[in-house]
Amino acid sequence: MYRIFVVLIIFFLAVAPAMADEPCQSEGDCIAVGEWDISVAFGYGNKTNPLTSYDDIPLYVIPSIAYYGENWFFDNFNFGYTLTEQENFTINLATSYSDERAYFYRWDPANIFLPQSVNFDTTEDLPPISNFGTQDVSQPPVLNELESRNFTVYGGVELFWYGKLGILKIAAAHDLLNVHNGQEVDVSWTYSLAVTDWRFDLALKTTWKSSEVINYYFGLRASESAYWSEEYQPSSGWSNSIELTTRYNISTSWDLLLAARYAQLADEIIDSPIIDEDYSSSYFVGAAYRF
Repeated sequence: MYRIFVVLIIFFLAVAPAMADEPCQSEGDCIAVGEWDISVAFGYGNKTNPLTSYDDIPLYVIPSIAYYGENWFFDNFNFGYTLTEQENFTINLATSYSDERAYFYRWDPANIFLPQSVNFDTTEDLPPISNFGTQDVSQPPVLNELESRNFTVYGGVELFWYGKLGILKIAAAHDLLNVHNGQEVDVSWTYSLAVTDWRFDLALKTTWKSSEVINYYFGLRASESAYWSEEYQPSSGWSNSIELTTRYNISTSWDLLLAARYAQLADEIIDSPIIDEDYSSSYFVGAAYRF
């Protein structure tokens, strides 16, 4: 998938400037400047958890809250400022938060807003790890509970490039709260298609995470395992994902919703002794109401 993704990005960059068009294809695609956009989806879904001995995460309600002014914007508890907005591209300063911590805590922001939310608890105890699917049986088992993996906010620059073949996004961000002092780089391509009352959104994404990010969330402290704290020393790595969202418009306020996502974890994450799956997937089926 990664090679296909690279080819699509190169092709998009080559032809998009000559084919630039408005990214909004149908009513409700874009948020009006100076107005709040609030919606909530009700239904059922599931997010698989690659952590050993951790349960999958059920999905029942997905809210969304956004406000876009002339320059400043608020989107699911992320804040941003538009540096420049042209016909073909936009450059923003923006905050974000990663999805790694969501595997450890049921009420992490990324498990509420998919990927954003505000309700989280950094003091919640983590369940003990009794077995690690990726470790050799001859190696010392981990018997201690994991310490807290704290929430953090990233800040950086994001570029959106608009074309008839989709929207290209490139974002680079750094840990603002000095939790792990790591960095992330996201590159994604999104293509939207509107057919009468149907709307389809396909997204391909690749994400680079620095060694600091991977080690903080998936490495082990000496108190958790003296052996693995020395043995597992990850480098930076790339994770790839594909997402498909389908909406059917019932009325001006209601949509039927079907969303699915598959993420292939970076090799450096898979090598962690607390990981027993090389992927994470999620789906959600329900109805969304826009206020």
